[in-house]
Amino acid sequence: MMDHLANTEINSQRIAAVENCFGASGQPLALPGRVLLGEGILTKECRKKPKPRIFFLFNDILVYGSIVINKRKYNSQHIIPLEDVTLETLPDTLQMKNRWMIKTSKKSFVVSAASLTERKEWISHLEECIKHLLTKTGRQPCTEHAAPWIPDKATDICMRCTQTKFSTLTRRHHCRKCGFVVCADCSRQRFLMPRLSPKPLRVCNLCYRQLLADKKKEAEADRRQTEPIRSATQGYEPSSGDDSDKSDDDKAEQWPADTEFYTSEVSWSSFHS
Repeated sequence: MMDHLANTEINSQRIAAVENCFGASGQPLALPGRVLLGEGILTKECRKKPKPRIFFLFNDILVYGSIVINKRKYNSQHIIPLEDVTLETLPDTLQMKNRWMIKTSKKSFVVSAASLTERKEWISHLEECIKHLLTKTGRQPCTEHAAPWIPDKATDICMRCTQTKFSTLTRRHHCRKCGFVVCADCSRQRFLMPRLSPKPLRVCNLCYRQLLADKKKEAEADRRQTEPIRSATQGYEPSSGDDSDKSDDDKAEQWPADTEFYTSEVSWSSFHS
């Protein structure tokens, strides 16, 4: 079906309509071979509260944005390459139903559908596109994913020290490594994670120590690999490059991982059944 629709006029018109809805704030979406397969409104778990978002499924990317006027105007466009996507179905809670997680190397987040059928439709379409794309490109499925951010409403206290209470004056922060809601004292460090950003990002104290330890292990492994080459070089004594990072062995409390938060009251709509 995707190959059949790739060069049709109706496909071109639909992609152009999506581009027009995002206006100048959106990126161009028309590419040779790209097919728009369907669209729908899902509830996305955001930092403050769940919010409806428009999603467009193409054969190679997933596009979503904020709804200004449905079917007429959208903004805050996000484009996710499907070859970077992994899906994880989540259990229902009393308040939130039909949830699943969209995981990528740069960002992971939870969405929910209005019905179980709608969730099955979305996941089926997504999995089919991902499988087709990976087969075509020869790439392996992504195995490293960004942690989803825990919503602000999940806790009134820091999820690391469990002492600091949040208020109007005491702000919530998020660790970019684990996604926990933490206070300023528990997240003063920054660490460069190229997979997520070219700039150092805020991380909690526990993740910072773990990241430093991992970096030290990688450096030690690199040193061992180059050591035979150095020892084979006669008459050359390399200078010491010992870079010892002392790690704090204090254990931070782990926040319970079974808190659930998501809901939706919108319906699936697809161009093709």
